[in-house]
Amino acid sequence: MTSSAAAAIKQALGAYGETLAARHLVGQGMVLLERNWRCEAGEIDLVLRDGDVLVVCEVKTRSSLRYGTPHEAVTDIKVARLRRLASRWVQDRGVAVRDIRIDLVGIVRPRRGSSVVDHVRGIG
Repeated sequence: MTSSAAAAIKQALGAYGETLAARHLVGQGMVLLERNWRCEAGEIDLVLRDGDVLVVCEVKTRSSLRYGTPHEAVTDIKVARLRRLASRWVQDRGVAVRDIRIDLVGIVRPRRGSSVVDHVRGIG
């Protein structure tokens, strides 16, 4: 497999995971505000509202646990970056929020069977 084909597969898996995560969170009563918001400092996968709390959600999707769980891929450095990006999103959008929460949705999509979705609230 070429590196461009591998990159396309990885990108498709990520897009699948973000769509599944958004559906899951909306099903939990959250309101999806934005997907894949970008600035020069980075990207937020999902921005949602949970009541009066702004939720910035990192989505990690894996096809197996061979290289660890999705949760293991989110470091303290990544959480700190997400917190900075959340503040930037609030500033750019000019919205007032009571609180900001960083969540993680980990998805494992095996070759056979259903995907497993694990939502962790308040990772940092």
